[in-house]
Amino acid sequence: MNLDITFLFIIEVVGTIAFAISGIRLAAVKHFDLFGAYTIGLVTAIGGGTLRDLLLDLPVFWLQTPVYLAVTGISLLIVIVFRRVLVSHNRILFIFDAIGLALFVVIGIQKTLASDYPMWCAIVMGTLTGSFGGVVRDILINEEPLFFRKDIYATACIAGGVVYWIIDLLGGSMILQQAVCGATVIGLRFCVLLFNWSLPVLKYESAVKAGTPKADLEQKEQDS
Repeated sequence: MNLDITFLFIIEVVGTIAFAISGIRLAAVKHFDLFGAYTIGLVTAIGGGTLRDLLLDLPVFWLQTPVYLAVTGISLLIVIVFRRVLVSHNRILFIFDAIGLALFVVIGIQKTLASDYPMWCAIVMGTLTGSFGGVVRDILINEEPLFFRKDIYATACIAGGVVYWIIDLLGGSMILQQAVCGATVIGLRFCVLLFNWSLPVLKYESAVKAGTPKADLEQKEQDS
């Protein structure tokens, strides 16, 4: 195992821990039992990478080694031991989610490029790797997926990928590409927290379907 593969493996394990803790923490808030919490943590951690590997026709990464299942179990123990801190503070979830998001975007880009796909495809796969596990998590716990809200989430992944691409074009080292990409994702997520940044929301002035007579429209607005 060469240095680059070892480094990527370490990033993937750290990202798995971060995402698993974010998922288990949400499951604890929803009062899931231990098995349910473990399952939520696992799908949060492996969901994006699983979709990536299936789309790229690669062996699914977590089926090659039990490390990711074990790491999720360790994450569950961490939440149990430090539950007072991890469960009671919302910013803790945000921090772990931001770290996991950034690391998985980097992993997704690297693995896609290693499979000889173009950079635009790597950005898409990096975004899926970082965000899809959170989509599955939110669906399973009956929450509106963060991916589709006005918060800068998937957009942060795309921005990180674009920065990665720019540094690559400028001849920057792989370590620099990875570091700045991850920092961009985390920085944008923290701007959401600190400055309440968000994307414009697509909304209608009226929920009434097009073609409704004006009189009916006015009556509905009065009734509301």
